[in-house]
Formats: sequence, structure tokens, C-alpha cells
Amino acid sequence: MSDAPVLYDVDQRVATITLHRPEKLNAWTVAMDEAFREKVALAEADPEVRVIVVTGAGRGFCAGADMSLLESLAASGAPEELPQRFAFLQAIGKPVIAAVNGPAVGLGLILTLHCDLRFASQEARFGTAFAKRGLIAEYGMAWLLPRLIGPAGALDLLLSARILDAGEAQRMGLVNQVFPAPTFLFDVQAYARQLATEVSPRSMAVMKRQVYQALSQSYEEAVAVAEQEMVLSLQSEDFREGVAHFLEKRSPAFTGR
Repeated sequence: MSDAPVLYDVDQRVATITLHRPEKLNAWTVAMDEAFREKVALAEADPEVRVIVVTGAGRGFCAGADMSLLESLAASGAPEELPQRFAFLQAIGKPVIAAVNGPAVGLGLILTLHCDLRFASQEARFGTAFAKRGLIAEYGMAWLLPRLIGPAGALDLLLSARILDAGEAQRMGLVNQVFPAPTFLFDVQAYARQLATEVSPRSMAVMKRQVYQALSQSYEEAVAVAEQEMVLSLQSEDFREGVAHFLEKRSPAFTGR
């Protein structure tokens, strides 16, 4: 087994990026941050990859920043070694799915919030942790969390730093769906393969961009953008293929163009 902090695999147009420090519940380090960004860049640049799944090795997804990193920061107060934020994931023109197989706490929770979809194992657990460390809502969490679960729900999780299970996370809207632990990664990858093979990659990229841009647009602005994108989509190869495969009753062969 590799001792690399992040593993990478591509199968059936789905890239799986696995945080790989299982003995530490995949606690985040500077080396992991660098390796993660490298693997995401690989997936983004590969035309064969249409969907990205992020998960953790062993029992955890990511238990937050490694304590050695926090101890160093507590001693020095210097922010230079803090892992960088994850907003770049939202700018990628491919769906990024968080497959939360175990605890996702602190920085681990922030990583899931920057993914486009979140699926949880029944064994997943979620928590912010920051208030118990004398910290604040880091890396855009104060913007992202209220948009998912509302201001009161966000304040509950931030102020209390309590741990919630997968069922409560789904009821709050923090995760899209919960799968049984024994088949969890299989179920997530089956969903990812459906996106990778049955829908237009061009459509996915445009719709992802529309949704994130609309968060800071007026309704009128969002409608204007949709009208422009509709004209372009009607001129695309994927639109012609979308009509053709439906009429011919066959599987689609989208090119992303």
C-alpha cells in the first residue's frame, strides 16, 4: 500500500481522490494539501474524467487539521503554514462529490462544503470544532454553511461545535443522501458513473457555473445569463447528440462540445 498522503484512481470516467492517512483519520497536513491540489488538477485536465469523487481511507474522511500543525501555529501564531482554502473546487467544470465515509470535522467539514454534492455513509459524523479550539468560522464556512442549512442551523453547529450523525446531517440539508456503510463507496461511484455516462459534460459544466454565479446575482441577471447559455447550448454537439440518442433509443455518446 502506498504511503502517499493522497491516492488517485480513474475508472469509467470517474476520478477517485482518496485522502490517505488512515492511522490519523486523514488529518490534514501541508503535504496532503499539496498532493490534493495536484490530484485535483490531474482530474480537471484529463478529458477522460467527467466526475471527481473525494473520499477518505480507513475509518475517517478527514478529522481536521493535524494536531502537530495546530501546535506549531499555537506556538508561533504564524499563519503561513495554514492549508489554503478550497474555493477552487467550485471553479472546476466537473462535478466534485464528497463521499464522506467517516468523521468530517473542522477542516474536513470545510472540504465537504466546497464540494458540489455530499453523500454520507451511515458511519459518517460531522462537526465544526473551531469554537473548542479558540478559532473562528474558517475558509468561507460562514458564507457556505448558512446557504445549506440556514443561519440558525449554521450558528448551532458553529457555536456548539457538537458532533452530528449522518441522519441528522441529511435532515438539516448538510448532505444529499445517506448510504449503508457496507456498500457506501460502491453506491457513490454508481451515482458518479451515471453522471459520467448519461448526461452531457458540457451541460454539467455550464449548470455548475450558473448555480454558483447565481448566488451573487439578481433574478434578472440569472435569467439573462440563462438566455445566453441557452442559445449556445442549441448550437452545441451535445445538444444534437442529446436529441439523436433519445430518438434512436440508444445510449448517449456525449463529447462535451
